[in-house]
Amino acid sequence: MINISKLYCNLAGESDDLRYNRPAAFGPIVVYNCTARCNLRCLHCYSSSDPSCQREQLTTDQAKQLLSQLPEANAPVVLFSGGEPLLREDLFELMAEARDLKLRTVISTNGTLITPEIAGRLAELELSYAGISLDGQEPFHDEFRQVKGSFSAALRGMENCRAAGLRTGLRFTITKANAAQVPAIFDIAVEADIRRICFYHLVSSGRATDLDEQAPSLQQTRDTIDTVIDRTRSLVDKGLVDEVLTVGNHADGPHLLVRMQRENHPDFEQARKLLLSNKGNRVGEKIACVSWDGTVYADQFWRNYALGNVTKKPLAQIWTDESDPVLSRLRRKDTFADPRCLKCKWFPLCKGNYRFLGSDPGDEHWRNEPPCYLTDEEIGLT
Repeated sequence: MINISKLYCNLAGESDDLRYNRPAAFGPIVVYNCTARCNLRCLHCYSSSDPSCQREQLTTDQAKQLLSQLPEANAPVVLFSGGEPLLREDLFELMAEARDLKLRTVISTNGTLITPEIAGRLAELELSYAGISLDGQEPFHDEFRQVKGSFSAALRGMENCRAAGLRTGLRFTITKANAAQVPAIFDIAVEADIRRICFYHLVSSGRATDLDEQAPSLQQTRDTIDTVIDRTRSLVDKGLVDEVLTVGNHADGPHLLVRMQRENHPDFEQARKLLLSNKGNRVGEKIACVSWDGTVYADQFWRNYALGNVTKKPLAQIWTDESDPVLSRLRRKDTFADPRCLKCKWFPLCKGNYRFLGSDPGDEHWRNEPPCYLTDEEIGLT
């Protein structure tokens, strides 16, 4: 995550310690896709979830066993995701287990099922954050999620979370079709008094692999991130936002620094040091994904290579197995990276992007996903 509000506007964020000062002993943040079912059918869903999904999932006892493994792996956070996690009948029981294990709990949801009663229950379970997704203004959102009324239901879910005292944020995935709606997303957040916004880059995984034509051009990506930076500055100055982040393309950090250099921004050096301390792309290092059946992946977007399964081996053992050919390469980004990345002057604070596997994990030419949008001049090649 690139914290635009912190780096560009010097606004302290609630997760700064976890992001910039995390002890080396901390293990991965764990995304637990607890169910494949979802009441929507979003066109960009990385888990290809929909209402009819009947994929095998961990039993309640197995899921509790997974949660008990997280402290052993030094995992500081468990993020319940899906599908739609609120469709899992024992979700509250699992969240209670996570609370008792003193795990910080987060939920990623489409928000449509969050009634006042459910929001109150989430608050009782000490949920630390609810991230609710929007894809744009109402007509676009409902069409993209293929369920009419999902936009208004998501807004009601946000309001119910806020009324229950839950820290709540808005999540938006940038596509070619909705990039122009970024200003409207800021307006929606302000009107709903949502003070944290995460802008995700589209990653080609799950159903998003069918959306190649929806991937923004490099110039559109650049322009969109500049819009995010501009609007963040405006809202910070007005005291209307706490955190604005971008997720999924680590070129955002160098792009921000290039802009700050051009502007003679007084916080350039501080921003550079913070990005360097965050160490860029940590896929396969500080973020892990456990799928509905217990399969472990390098992160939630990697679905083409399994590291193991928590029903057969504890997560800590899976995660520390340096003999795994994929993990070992992901943890040697300084040598195993895109050739252009290795020549980039910003590489120590970026480390490239998701490095998607092809059909052969031994292939040296993994696909860099999503692509870097910086010019040769900006990365020091000319």
